[in-house]
Amino acid sequence: MNPVRPAFPESTAPSPGLMTSLGLAESGGDVSATWVSRAFLLIAALWPLVLLAKICISALYGAPFHHIASPWQSILLAAMLLADGALMIAPRQSRFRALMPHVQMWLMLPMAFLSGLTFSLWCNVTAPSLHFIVPEFAVALLAVCIFGDRRLLGLSYFLGVLLVSVMQQGGWMQAGLAVSCVSVMLIATVRQARVDRDQAMLRYRQELRAQRSDRLLHEYERSGRGWFWETDRQGLLVYLSKTLATTLGRPVEQLIGQPFTDLVGPGNRPHGDGERTLGFHLSARSGFTEVAVQAAMMNEERWWSISGQPVFNEYGQFQGFRGSGTDLTEIKRSQAEVARLAQFDSLTGLANRVQIMQALEHSIKSINGQMGECTLMMLDLDRFKSVNDTLGHPAGDALLRQVSERLLRVVGNQGLVGRQGGDEFKILLVGRQDPAVLGHLAQAIISTISQPYKIEDTSVVIGVSIGISHCPHDGVTTDALIRNADLALYAAKGNGRGVYRFYSSDMHADAEDRRRLEEDLRDALATDALHLVYQPVVSSVTEQITGYEALLRWQHPRRGLIGPDIFIPIAEDTGLIAQIGDWVIRTACKDAAQWVGSTRVAVNVSPIQFANPSFPSTIMNALASTQLSPERLELEITESVFLNDNADTDSMFARLKALGVRLALDDFGTGYSSLGYLKKAPFDKIKIDQSFVRGAAIKGNRNSAIIKAIVSLAEALGMDTTAEGAETHDELDLIRQLGCSHVQGYVYGRPMGAAEVLERQLSAGTAAKVEGFKSSRPERKSMLRTVAVHNDGDIYSARIRNISATGALVEGLWDVPEGTTFIIELADNYFADAVAHWSKDDRMGVEFREAVDLSRLKTTTRRLLAS
Repeated sequence: MNPVRPAFPESTAPSPGLMTSLGLAESGGDVSATWVSRAFLLIAALWPLVLLAKICISALYGAPFHHIASPWQSILLAAMLLADGALMIAPRQSRFRALMPHVQMWLMLPMAFLSGLTFSLWCNVTAPSLHFIVPEFAVALLAVCIFGDRRLLGLSYFLGVLLVSVMQQGGWMQAGLAVSCVSVMLIATVRQARVDRDQAMLRYRQELRAQRSDRLLHEYERSGRGWFWETDRQGLLVYLSKTLATTLGRPVEQLIGQPFTDLVGPGNRPHGDGERTLGFHLSARSGFTEVAVQAAMMNEERWWSISGQPVFNEYGQFQGFRGSGTDLTEIKRSQAEVARLAQFDSLTGLANRVQIMQALEHSIKSINGQMGECTLMMLDLDRFKSVNDTLGHPAGDALLRQVSERLLRVVGNQGLVGRQGGDEFKILLVGRQDPAVLGHLAQAIISTISQPYKIEDTSVVIGVSIGISHCPHDGVTTDALIRNADLALYAAKGNGRGVYRFYSSDMHADAEDRRRLEEDLRDALATDALHLVYQPVVSSVTEQITGYEALLRWQHPRRGLIGPDIFIPIAEDTGLIAQIGDWVIRTACKDAAQWVGSTRVAVNVSPIQFANPSFPSTIMNALASTQLSPERLELEITESVFLNDNADTDSMFARLKALGVRLALDDFGTGYSSLGYLKKAPFDKIKIDQSFVRGAAIKGNRNSAIIKAIVSLAEALGMDTTAEGAETHDELDLIRQLGCSHVQGYVYGRPMGAAEVLERQLSAGTAAKVEGFKSSRPERKSMLRTVAVHNDGDIYSARIRNISATGALVEGLWDVPEGTTFIIELADNYFADAVAHWSKDDRMGVEFREAVDLSRLKTTTRRLLAS
């Protein structure tokens, strides 16, 4: 894969300051102040005229240089000749020209000053009775003319001349005249310096853009992906890329001057438009884009796609054409092949369902009495339905075509890629496949499909889930392989989507368990079995609780406490999420209205809720019925709402912000982070996901650098930051050092009910109390795994929430005494001795007596205990 080239900024050089513009300071940037020193060599060449003027004027006034009456006059004459000589000789020296521009200026200023000062002194000492003001100013004006745009040197010379006159005359008139003259020259000098600076910066930017354009042009031509051409008024070639000339087997010099139409075969027209040939466009002087033409001067059939635009000068006069071209030969051959074949999907060009079934049957049929081996991958696109619903079916078809192209690119010749129908795809791999290789291929497909797409000028991001079955291990018929691959796909979607799963025999039970859980969720919503708990959000500066995040919980009558990571995906798949979300908002507003002070409540918003046009009305009704102030309600929105970033998304943000509620970007950095939407989405807060906070205090962990970057970004945009998942004191200290404005996590206590929040506020106010461990634990792996716990001959069923090499969080056993020893069956034939380190309600933290090998815990589907 080609590396992505960085985007060059339009201007990389900062504007120099006044001192730099005057040539008195180093530029300090990419643009050197050469406009300051560019005139010094010309000044040196013309300065003999100033010296000649001094000699002539002195002679006319009766004070010739050869008439020296005193040693003082000799000293002044020598000093004047030395200063003038330095002005004539120094700029010509290579050592002088090698100096920085501001250094040259600092050397020229005293020479100009001494030249004017010594001449004025010499005139007044040689003939004190004469009035030399007029000749002195005449010479000064000549010097200023020679200095030209380097008016600071002219000002220095004038100061030298005026200094003697003012000191000798001593009158207010002479002083005022001197000040006025110097002021005018100073203003002119500053303005001229700024003009010079701006012109130099403009030239620099123009040169930079020209160099960048040339560089990109040459790199593009060298890549062989396209070529460029240009003609004059008569249609004769004046430029042609060397890569195309090499392809044609002709030198560029031989092709220059020939008609551009000679490169194209006669009678070719763009696809779908038989009238507007390339020659017509050229004669009509109209622009054209991607005109497909057949190449001439070639021994084989080659096709090009040519684009061009007419070029006009500033007077509107036609100058010729300029354009580009690419090779269409391979595309033309592919299109012809697809048109010839009948067993391919008409939309995507992939193998259709019939061909896939035939290839699958052929792969598993007996060969020499033995069953064949093959692997079937079932793919289902995640969030494709929302693209169809929001952008329309034509956009969905365009997206399917792009997905097909990416699948073909990833799979290559390893297997057959087909489209099952809708947004489902199949991949058939014939022969024995290494599971590790299959895993790498599946992960490569997931990563490739998850990259953004451009559909109708809209950026779209989708995902894909994959189920894998293998013949003969998982079935010996096409129906069995498809059914089991579909069950594996169902398990992948139930595990959070965007993953792959191999088929296992227990997936039948998992599918049935999920179906029962879906029914129970409907009953729970109808009987108000769901409830909210609130986790405090604390200011890192004042250590005061500024708000609470509302967290949804489900206490199942038989299965116990079920986390939202289990039932929320089910609610989204079944369409219950809108009803659940409305209930959460109303309940959270009702509870927060009873809290003291201005404590906020934060509510998570599902992307499905956000896409509902009536969502702002739901918010407004909840606020009105509970009399809760809008600024006390904070809506936490995930990055997934930007997957289909369009006008509807912007409109929803504007409508919500008009209600006065606060908006927070939740789980920043874990989804489809793009800095583009932060420019326009009116977020008040960025929530840093707990995956960056956990372990950030451990030495060598890079998470602290990520947190610091997010905090700096938020501060620049005027947003607050909340670090989620802080559990230990050292993580809390690190968060404060990095500048996060708020902290949320178990370090300030576990979530509590609304009544407990109110009771705590009435008794202890909003002061936060630090709890938790002192230091971070080793990195833990989040999971939901059912395990068997052995204790004194009894076997209990429990669930592991997260695990590390040294310990785990186990739930399902109530009020276990600290220090109780267990044997935990982590996997088949894999046992670990553990001891209870702490216990609260049905949760406990266990410590393994020996470090466990996490690699032995193979990934399985999440399983819940049935009653």
